[in-house]
Amino acid sequence: MNILACTSSDCSFNSLRPEHEIYISLAKAGHNISIITHENAPYKELFIKNNIAVIEKPITKKLSIKSIRLIRQTIKQKSIDIVYATNSKSIPNAAFACIGTPAKLVAYRGTASGLYWHDPGSYLGTLHPRVDGIICVSEYVYNYVVSKRVLKNKKIISIYKGHDLSWYNKKPADLNEFGIKKGDFTAICVTNARPHKGIHIALEATNKLADIENFHLLLVGNGMHKEPYNSLINNSKMKQRIHLAGYRNDAPELISASDILIQPSISGEGLPRVVLESMAYGTPVVASANPGSMEIIDDGVNGCIVAVGDSDAIANKVKELHDSPDLLKTLSDNSPKVLLGKMSHSKTVEHYINYFENLLDS
Repeated sequence: MNILACTSSDCSFNSLRPEHEIYISLAKAGHNISIITHENAPYKELFIKNNIAVIEKPITKKLSIKSIRLIRQTIKQKSIDIVYATNSKSIPNAAFACIGTPAKLVAYRGTASGLYWHDPGSYLGTLHPRVDGIICVSEYVYNYVVSKRVLKNKKIISIYKGHDLSWYNKKPADLNEFGIKKGDFTAICVTNARPHKGIHIALEATNKLADIENFHLLLVGNGMHKEPYNSLINNSKMKQRIHLAGYRNDAPELISASDILIQPSISGEGLPRVVLESMAYGTPVVASANPGSMEIIDDGVNGCIVAVGDSDAIANKVKELHDSPDLLKTLSDNSPKVLLGKMSHSKTVEHYINYFENLLDS
């Protein structure tokens, strides 16, 4: 197959890896891959090494004559069979570029929100008539998308954005830089500060955990120093043991060095990447009961699920894990196994190939 991916590569290497490794594996499987992406993207050398054509002309506007022309020219010059558009800027441009061409257009969907039939803007993107198929990142997102009657004629499928254990072989980070000593019990949250991420819930839980003298909370991501988080930290009973790391390129290694990861989101996420990264390193996850996390975590087997927005539930579960080393070890031992099954990168690539081939045959 000749496949053109219209994607974004202006993020960190870790955040790009689950998607970009798909393109590399497709190329290794014998398919011809071209990518329209950002200049000097973190994966550029790996793409070129694997004979992937890199077109460094990023799609930065929701509608751009230049981008539409570029996609259309690439479709014709390379006899593209599949155009795969992965974000809100690439989908509209790809949709208009594909008009009048034989290429099949596939859109990626990672969230269970939007797609309103009464919103004219939706018809520029995923609801555009030229979109042939939609790949949803989880069953949760799939169920949301298929509930939209306006999409009933699209080829919709759920394919997990899997991971590979071989990606996670770096040494754990040294937490001494934060004043966290060996033998301390560390919980980590990795996310940029947005209201729906629920960081305020994790910070509220610290007031109920202050009596655990060796307990620390490490916050990794942008915006944690702003309100309301700054006030919650300063008013916490254990404020001296709450550490702001800011944005870090070594977030997975910080997760590996921690005892547990807290994922306190208060609204559903398609498939939380940080949860899979944590499980890959055998760091058990305490996650709020959002559908995306519940597709990954089997409560009490390879992680823990608590009620959404419930700081007491988070605090109680952290205490239980702190006081139960055997349970913590069991969860840690079981965590990586999910990446060997339904959440594996190899399964993801297999499903992508089957889906693209079936779409071309339809």
